[in-house]
Amino acid sequence: MAASANQMPQFPEPYWREITFPSFEKLTQNLAVDVAIVGGGITGITAGFLLKQEGLHVAILEAGNILNGTTGHTTAKITAQHNLIYDELIHHFGEEQARLYYQSADDSLQFIIKMIQEKGIDCDFSKEDAYLYAITDEYADKIEKENEAYQRLHINGNHVSSIPFDIPITGALVMKEQAQFHPLKYLKTLAKDFIAAGGLIFENTTAIDIEEGDTPTVMTRDGHRVSCKYLIMASHFPFFDKKGMYFTRMYAERSYAIGIKAKKDYPGGMYLSVDEPSRSLRYTPVNGEPLMIVGGESHKTGQGPDTLLHYLALESFADVHFGIEEYKYRWSTQDLITIDKLPYIGEITADNPRILTATGFRKWGMTNGTTAARLLSDMILEKENPYQKLFSPTRHFKADPSIKKLITINADVAGHLLKGKLEYVGKDPNDLHHDEGAVVMVNGKRAGAYKDTEGILHIVDTTCTHLGCECEWNHGERTWDCPCHGSRYSIDGEVLDGPTHKPLKKIDF
Repeated sequence: MAASANQMPQFPEPYWREITFPSFEKLTQNLAVDVAIVGGGITGITAGFLLKQEGLHVAILEAGNILNGTTGHTTAKITAQHNLIYDELIHHFGEEQARLYYQSADDSLQFIIKMIQEKGIDCDFSKEDAYLYAITDEYADKIEKENEAYQRLHINGNHVSSIPFDIPITGALVMKEQAQFHPLKYLKTLAKDFIAAGGLIFENTTAIDIEEGDTPTVMTRDGHRVSCKYLIMASHFPFFDKKGMYFTRMYAERSYAIGIKAKKDYPGGMYLSVDEPSRSLRYTPVNGEPLMIVGGESHKTGQGPDTLLHYLALESFADVHFGIEEYKYRWSTQDLITIDKLPYIGEITADNPRILTATGFRKWGMTNGTTAARLLSDMILEKENPYQKLFSPTRHFKADPSIKKLITINADVAGHLLKGKLEYVGKDPNDLHHDEGAVVMVNGKRAGAYKDTEGILHIVDTTCTHLGCECEWNHGERTWDCPCHGSRYSIDGEVLDGPTHKPLKKIDF
């Protein structure tokens, strides 16, 4: 029942985007505050809420609309089970650091539960056991090693021999009493409380640079300035990266999900396969009925085959194992992966104690984003936090695997930079069908063209405005994606994801 790979069926926005938020004006004047936060996702909203509770003057600047970026496209697990991670952390960092990582995630889960209970937030919260499962002998061995790590770290979980699906497995591992929720319903309450306490939110306000010093100053695209005692960059990718070189220490991955009404009843729980390609399974209540969410198909941004194929693979998997009664939604997400898999949370560089960042959450933004908000708030309030050293962006990396990963990432970047410049392009914009995009040749130069459903051409220079790699067409999302550092642009060149903050140049044709 899968759609043709040459078609892109249209679906409404994912179910959580039906939640509406108040709209906020953009910044129209210079401003002075105690704390400026760039980014209105889970880290920005939670940190703003916490700091405002302490009486600080706080402003949040968001390039688009709050809770509409990575946080606005999450699948909303709240769990310390972050794939196969604890055995690896023990081997590369030691048992104490691995235990700290687990505790940070569990602390964030408990913090979210506490907020929900204290404020009576109706956000579809439910406790669910989380499972990892393997379908090959190779990954069954890894499941067993991860189970051994659970026991060493005293994690509430154990090895199990089956999961409640008709999927042949070679082993599985459960972590007890994890959770899921509707993130926007939860964060909407925190945002309302932040505003009620006098916090400021400015939407459609793009930060483009920072003047460093004892009083950092954020400069916006519209020429306004926000001076502050502390600055938090919670913008997914740090928009200010002149010294930290974060683009060399992280890479961007895209993954995909579909929401279906399944023919088979969902048994509860959250499930993630550890083999490749991965499969994530969970449910959420929508209009009184369970919506099954099937995710996976990760790949580096701007690389790999036609992105529509990833949706088709998930659709085929879901239909085979669960039966699709109705195919209701589809969406994709982008995550940043650090070279040692731990987030960067803290001072952007060792000599910038007043400019703080939070990035590289991998695929676990609800716990890591909450950890970041609490850690950065403690740093500003000069409170001790047990996780500061663990997540410091200036931490020393282990030679294995971090340096090897760093070399691999940057060799891959160099390869794509060269490939894009030497690629032969033989297509003309006039060759495109309606609702088709491709790399084309315009005036003897490489360009990107999309012909919309009305037959109107949208043509841009495909050279990424970050460091000059050539963007590739993303059929599944109708975007231009950079294969080097993960910047993404709309059909008209507007920035959708960093590290860049400059749009692609439009081309007349």
